[in-house]
This record gives sequence, structure tokens and C-alpha cells, in this order.
Amino acid sequence: MRDDENGEDFPNQAELLIPRLVKEAEISEEQARELVDLIGTDWPSLLREARFLKDRH
Repeated sequence: MRDDENGEDFPNQAELLIPRLVKEAEISEEQARELVDLIGTDWPSLLREARFLKDRH
């Protein structure tokens, strides 16, 4: 398992962030997973990109 820059377990942290991102940014779970794969677990970056993605559609 990969650790993020904060030393936390990446897969576990991602699994917690994905539902939160779906709810707060109103995107699909698939879109949230893709963003986490691309960006990692940096919440402000994830939220910014998710909102940008939502506005495009």
C-alpha cells in the first residue's frame, strides 16, 4: 500500500474521501474515483477540480 505525503494510508484515506466528494461536489462516484487517482488525497485540490468538472457538464 502506498502512503501519501502525510504518511497516511492512501487507499483507506481515498475510500473516505470519495463519498464525501460525491456528496459535496455532486459528481458521480466514478468521477470522484478518477479524480482521486489523478490528484491523490489533497482535499482542497479534489474539491476544486470536482466543482470545475461539474460546471463543465
